[in-house]
Amino acid sequence: MGKAVGRRAVLGGAAAAGVAMLAANPAAAGEDRRRFAGKVVIVTGATSGIGRASAIAFAAAGAKVGFCGRREELGREVEREIRHAGGEATYFRADVRVPEQVQAFVDGVARRYGRLDIAFNNAGIHLGKPLHEISLDEWEDVQRTNARGVFLSIKHEVPHLLKAGGGVIVCTASAQADQTRPGHAAYTSSKRAVQGLVRAAALDYGAKGIRVLSIDPGTIDTRLVRPPGIPDDLWAQFKKAWGPLNVHGLPRMGEATEIASAVLALASPDFGYLTGTSVLVDGGLNTGRPMVMPPGFTPPS
Repeated sequence: MGKAVGRRAVLGGAAAAGVAMLAANPAAAGEDRRRFAGKVVIVTGATSGIGRASAIAFAAAGAKVGFCGRREELGREVEREIRHAGGEATYFRADVRVPEQVQAFVDGVARRYGRLDIAFNNAGIHLGKPLHEISLDEWEDVQRTNARGVFLSIKHEVPHLLKAGGGVIVCTASAQADQTRPGHAAYTSSKRAVQGLVRAAALDYGAKGIRVLSIDPGTIDTRLVRPPGIPDDLWAQFKKAWGPLNVHGLPRMGEATEIASAVLALASPDFGYLTGTSVLVDGGLNTGRPMVMPPGFTPPS
């Protein structure tokens, strides 16, 4: 699994057991509770969803966490939640589409905490439209956020990781980077670019002690897939019906905490020989064809 740079990885055996343990409790008992003590972690797009869950999990495991997002109110809320639980975190308002803000964010985290050890480049947006209906502005917004944002983040993180003697970079791609669905030209192409960036960067910096990976989530219960304004009870009904129709391995929608658990595992020394690859965490999602929608529900895209 770890021997071939650029191949898609599947978590199995002892590794899967470790991820399953973390999924139950990202700050697991015993030594895992402080497994990232003394480490400085940066997370982009952490005001909600996978990024938020990951920032909380890293802090619970002892890391000092600097994270960003565009929505300041939500960012301050996550910061307070982590500190109230006894963790250390600082929110920086930054938009990964703006080069100056990315650099200021990364440098600001390193300056505040004295170093950088782990980066989780997670910020991203979704667009579901047939290709000919996508405007140029929509196309460029997706690429600037999902692909160029990752490039800019890595570009400014690497000097700090080199100064620290090495580290880990994990980037959020998608299960749809390899097997897309109709109406996802902009999204899939941007996530495919993330995979390419990861594979090239792994070769650039592996000999200097930096591992670079992408995590490829399937459909996860976040604001990217949940229609705005849908009541909690109706959304729960939708998820219960949607899972068995679309996810044929583990017949349910994934949770942000489960992806966060996998990110923590990949960033740990347990995966010290894994780099330049994409790790699929999708529950056995049947991609490559249109979603099957439960009767009476509108597609969440």
